Parts: sequence; structure tokens; C-alpha cells
Amino acid sequence: MRMSPTPRSARARLVPTAVATALAATAACAALAAPAAAQPGPGDAPAAVSVLERGTASGTAVVSGQNRPGTRLHVDGERTAAARTLDVDYQVQETGYWCGPAATRIALSARVAPPSQADLAAQLGTTEAGTDHISQVTGVLNANLGTGWYETKEMPDDPPTQAQRDLLWRDVVLDIDSGYPVVANIVAPPGNQPPGYPPDQTIYHYFTVIGYDDAQGTVLIADPASFGGNQIYWLSFDQLATLIPPKGYAA
Repeated sequence: MRMSPTPRSARARLVPTAVATALAATAACAALAAPAAAQPGPGDAPAAVSVLERGTASGTAVVSGQNRPGTRLHVDGERTAAARTLDVDYQVQETGYWCGPAATRIALSARVAPPSQADLAAQLGTTEAGTDHISQVTGVLNANLGTGWYETKEMPDDPPTQAQRDLLWRDVVLDIDSGYPVVANIVAPPGNQPPGYPPDQTIYHYFTVIGYDDAQGTVLIADPASFGGNQIYWLSFDQLATLIPPKGYAA
């Protein structure tokens, strides 16, 4: 399944960078579930989590049940012959509509001490309706990192074209290998959802891709939502590719 990464200049030509105009439909985040008992609070030192010890098959939960808003976990970066994951500071989103800020914070934490979700919400222009467009995430990532690494990639076709799928995989591999998580804006309808999502609702959401396994064809998701399910889990690349349309991702 492995595909050789292409230079960023070539990547940029495959799918044009999105304009800054927001989509008419906003990306809303689902409400947080009720807090679980005996979990570390936002101010506590984050517990360390190993992501490879349970395997990397699709659907494998690395962390579940961390429903308390603001709960932090330190995810250790690991590497095998086929898999690579990044070292990040994970945090559950603090409001039902801060999935964009929380996903952005997780991505930034791989490289810098990230701002708070509240600061990032202000930078992103997030409202109670959510964060309008993935291009806002791209701009905030680059501004906080002082780089032009991140680009906005649109996936308007549902299902995505083979070219869009190939680009997404190359972006995931190149970005993770280079130490940059990918932030994805997803639409998860009933029948096509990550584990733990409300099965009777279409969820508009942001989450962060922090690893991949080439042999399994899976990606590691750091999901800031708390649906009473999994916060960090392995998802098949095929499903990731079907969740992003008609939105996009920052890579």
C-alpha cells in the first residue's frame, strides 16, 4: 500500500489550494458526553499513552472513555518498519463546538507548545456554529508554526476520485514522516462513522491524523470529541477517504 511521497511542489499542483471563502454549510461539532468518573482534569499532568502495544488494525481503540472536557493525554511517538506515529499532547475538546480548535491544538503540539483551545478558537473565528472551513485551520497552523508547510486540500467528490485518494495517502505519509499531523474536516453520516459516534446523526467534525500503518492500510486518529466511545483509535485509510468529502483537510 505504500506510495512514495512526492515533493510538496508536485503535491500542490495535484489539488489546488482552497480559496479562503468559507463553505455555506458550517462544520458543527457534536455535544460532549457526560463526564466519566476518576479522570485527570485539564490542569493535571497528562498521562502517557503507547499507541502500538495493542496493534494497529482498523477499529483498535488506543484510548476510550476520556469524556471529561479538557482531559489531556501525552501520546508517545513510535516507529516500526511499517508504522509511524507522532508525539502529541492530546486534549478533549472543551465545548461542543470547539472540535476545530482542539484538533488544531493537537496538530500544533507535535512541534510547539500549543496555545489553549480558547486562544485557538479566537484565532480560527470559531463560533457556536463551529469552524466554517478547513482553510481557517490551515492559516492558523502556519501562523503558529511560522511556516508555509500546511496547504488546504479540497475533496469535493463523494466518493472521492482515485487521484484524490492517492493524494490523501501521500499527504498523510509525507506529513507524518516529516513531523506534521494532518487535520481533517469530516462528515460522518449514519452507516459511515468512526467508533462511538451517535449512529442516528450526521456528525460534522474536525479530527487529527497523527500516524499511519503502511502494512495495515490504517491511520491513527486523535479525535477531540467525546461520544462515549474512542478518543484515539485506528481507522482504515479507505474509511478516512470517504469521511472527508465534500470537505477537505490541512496537510
